[in-house]
Amino acid sequence: MKNWTKKMKLAALAGILAAGLTAFGGVADAAEATAEGYPAVEEVKAELGKEAGTIFAIGAPNVNYDKYFTGKTFLAPLASDKIGVANVTFTKGTINHWHIHHGTCQILVGESGRGYYQIWGEEPKEILPGTVVTIPEGTKHWHGAGPNNMMQHLSVMLSGEGVSTEWLEPVDPAEYAKLK
Repeated sequence: MKNWTKKMKLAALAGILAAGLTAFGGVADAAEATAEGYPAVEEVKAELGKEAGTIFAIGAPNVNYDKYFTGKTFLAPLASDKIGVANVTFTKGTINHWHIHHGTCQILVGESGRGYYQIWGEEPKEILPGTVVTIPEGTKHWHGAGPNNMMQHLSVMLSGEGVSTEWLEPVDPAEYAKLK
């Protein structure tokens, strides 16, 4: 198993999740679901295909959270009972604002493309396919695509009573622009 590539590991993770998510009815790709200002899902798939492809459905335009992102994102919920699992697709140069998750940590699993995350007080760190990041509960942070890349990650968190996200200020554009 030591010789597994990141792509093979992600494919295995996808298979495990897909098998485990059949109880939730799975998730269909919202290929025709578009919203004003959003690229078509097929365009997003084509762009991600240039980087590392995509394992899970792109999902639907994330219009309910547009105000917390610098660009467009897509959301494909995979599970939402006691543990929320979602595939999040960030278009080129899109990141979210600083935020804090209360009542849960957040696990990010890089799937495709190239992105970054930053915990308050630390330097930004890269997210590539196969990268696994745990953001501790109550920790101010942001994450998203690189300035010239799209990015997909799985987001895994507890859901339900006592769990919330506190959205804060945007990331300083000058600081983000320093990333390659």
